[in-house]
Amino acid sequence: MGADLSAIEAMGEVLAGTGNPFVGTSGTIPLAFGGVEGVGTEIDIPPAGPGIDAENAVIAFADRGIRSFVVRPPPLVHSQFDHTGYTPALISFARAKGKAGYPGDGSNRWPAVHSVDAARLYRLALEGAPAGTRLHAVGDEGVRLKEIAEAIGGNLGVPALSIPPEEIVDYFDFLTFFISLDNPASSTLTQELLDWHPTHSGIVDDLNEGHYFRD
Repeated sequence: MGADLSAIEAMGEVLAGTGNPFVGTSGTIPLAFGGVEGVGTEIDIPPAGPGIDAENAVIAFADRGIRSFVVRPPPLVHSQFDHTGYTPALISFARAKGKAGYPGDGSNRWPAVHSVDAARLYRLALEGAPAGTRLHAVGDEGVRLKEIAEAIGGNLGVPALSIPPEEIVDYFDFLTFFISLDNPASSTLTQELLDWHPTHSGIVDDLNEGHYFRD
């Protein structure tokens, strides 16, 4: 985290007073870590938490003559171009364990976005996002983890099952730290500000298109 802040500050020193754009990428997950309850919005700013200090540092550049802004993608950025994200990880776990797992009753929600929609938002932001803004690259506001597991299980031909607490670490591996977080997020303000509107398939429809399951 210290290295991130040092790198951000070094770039800010070079750009200060130029009016040039500086984009930082954070995420919606830090909102849940920071205690934001319900649907997170662009104006929600947790006082602390993973990624928040770096996000705040980027936003602060707006006071130094830099058109800085932060894009918060959701944990699930999906498409046929997604080979190393969290969606392939969930599919890999299901293949290895013979079941598509979800934590608890699977009612916790994660937002998602198609990667092409996310890429378009970055372009629009670079072209015209006001300094000091936070943007949400969110298509699906919040999809239940159980629904995602059911789509994965249906495509793999394995059952979608709740993972008991004692098996969470073994099943979810590096996702254990936040797999149980409830992280719905809105992009209403972003859509209004930049006239950005997600048009591609949501996460469940994208899973059911089958490209994630082809060898």
